[in-house]
Amino acid sequence: MTATMEPDSRVTSPALDSKVPDGDIATKWENHKFSMNLVNPNNKRKFTVIVVGTGLAGSSAAATLAELGYNVKAITFHDSPRRAHSIAAQGGINGAKNYQNDGDSVYRLFYDTVKGGDYRSREANVHRLAEVSVNIIDQATAQGVPFARDYGGLLDNRSFGGAQVSRTFYARGQTGQQLLIGAYSALNRQINAGNVEMLNRMEMLDVVVKDGEACGIITRDLLTGEVQSHSAHAVVLATGGYGNVYYLSTNAMMCNVTAAWRAHRKGAFFANPCFTQIHPTCIPASEDHQSKLTLMSESLRNDGRIWVPKEFDESRAAGDIPDSDRDYYLERKYPAFGNLVPRDVASRNAKTVVDEGRGIGPLKNGVFLDFADAIARDGEDVIRAKYGNLFDMYANITGENPYKTPMRIYPATHYTMGGLWVDYHLMTTVPGLYAIGEANFSDHGANRLGASALMQGLADGYFVLPYTIGDYLADKLGDSAVPTDDPVFTEAVKEVEDRTNQWLSIKGTKSPEHYHRELGKIVWERIGMARDKNGLEKAQDEITSLEEEFKKNVRVMGDNTSMNTELEKVGRVADFFELAKLKAHDALVREESCGGHFRVESQTEEGEALRDDENFRHVAAWEWNDESTMQTKHEEQLEFENVALTQRSYK
Repeated sequence: MTATMEPDSRVTSPALDSKVPDGDIATKWENHKFSMNLVNPNNKRKFTVIVVGTGLAGSSAAATLAELGYNVKAITFHDSPRRAHSIAAQGGINGAKNYQNDGDSVYRLFYDTVKGGDYRSREANVHRLAEVSVNIIDQATAQGVPFARDYGGLLDNRSFGGAQVSRTFYARGQTGQQLLIGAYSALNRQINAGNVEMLNRMEMLDVVVKDGEACGIITRDLLTGEVQSHSAHAVVLATGGYGNVYYLSTNAMMCNVTAAWRAHRKGAFFANPCFTQIHPTCIPASEDHQSKLTLMSESLRNDGRIWVPKEFDESRAAGDIPDSDRDYYLERKYPAFGNLVPRDVASRNAKTVVDEGRGIGPLKNGVFLDFADAIARDGEDVIRAKYGNLFDMYANITGENPYKTPMRIYPATHYTMGGLWVDYHLMTTVPGLYAIGEANFSDHGANRLGASALMQGLADGYFVLPYTIGDYLADKLGDSAVPTDDPVFTEAVKEVEDRTNQWLSIKGTKSPEHYHRELGKIVWERIGMARDKNGLEKAQDEITSLEEEFKKNVRVMGDNTSMNTELEKVGRVADFFELAKLKAHDALVREESCGGHFRVESQTEEGEALRDDENFRHVAAWEWNDESTMQTKHEEQLEFENVALTQRSYK
């Protein structure tokens, strides 16, 4: 099933031009940077770029573009850029520095990422990411990010899932927060210099397109309700992923798909929506009415051992169960990688043992992550120095002391590998509209390796987009930005206001939150860790039926002339409904298992994901038609010239 086909037997849609340059992969990016058009420093001042989102990708992009001389408008719906969800990325950031002298290299990081993504990513983008990773660590260190250091004072590393080398740089369990502070400092410098106009508490509700090119956005002031137009020569979306379509996830409750989805409705193709990562190391749900789940960093799998009792319905306390009665199932099944298998493998195996009836905890919905051996080996002080804030967080949430008893963990929705389709320049199918970080699909294939989200966000913002956006803007020299009184802006504002008035006029009986929760149950049950044809077909029917009720019976309190969180929520939930339908359809037509997309009908005799490279070695990029018609599928064929296609094995 994994045999390669001749390249000429597979055709990429004419609508998709990846712009991947020719040449050896090791020199492709460096050579391409020389071939792109440039904008000289004085001319950069003549261009305005809008950056939506101020997490790691957005803040780094806005700061770098402004440093280069562009006029930048940065938009966030938070009260401060520092509230972005990037702060929740705890465990670390990958960089191919080989400080440990354990065999790492740019090529090995590239190889691990392609393999970890189950051969569903674009080789050229991934190799560029691995190359740039080296620069990211230097950039962050220069900004004062307090990475952990070893006894000799050098930057320390630890290992993460999907790799057999130590390449993850970390700042205890606060890496994302510390990196965001660095990017935020760079952004603030540009705000103070007058090169960035920072607009807080603004939500993007539409992309404005004229003559086929992006020319601005429409926003709503979340404090006053005012709808505003913003014009620019280019628009950059750095708005994160769509994991909250599941309702319960590790994402912040405000995370949503609206910016990317509104861009999709305006012509930007949406790629691989069925590729969603279920993170194996989350605190299990404790009741039916909680609103989010808490992630425990994957870094904990370095020292924690994962196990469940061998017996069903075990009633003994964890400390009373001897080793002979424990099943360290990851170590047993995958001896080469053990507890450091990739996230999709660890998650599916946790589901298997819980479904068998060997789950632990009050609801029997978890597995143990045990640090007893590490504490006995290294001492509690060493473990506290590595993970102290994570252990404290766990204790505060559960009331349990993880230094004395094992943590309880279970998989939960975490990251989305799908997103807006972008080419090698990070431009969507709408010229002038870019998507960076988790908002695009580009680097992780069907499964993201741990510590690579921070790496991609900063790579895109600091080192890739600042080059590629100039290639587009160079041809716009002398062109003014489309004025906000142009009919395209007037019409876009009216569409936004009409949509708002429609939600306010329904006056049903149930809240947007109710429908979001019910949608999440369907998506988790039918499009969660395991999918099958029957369940996906049911998902399509159930989502459509619930959406019809939502449109007739949702109730939005308040009005549109002031702060109204219910009005914010209803628009986001409406977008989640449309995304969920596409997600189910994308999963249904991809009749293979790969990475985070596990089709029950497509597995090996040992229960591992079984790809079908003959029929599905492609990116599925979906084109919007209208609300009553399913999107049209386009395919970007993937070629593997540097990493041989094989069945993944972590044994």
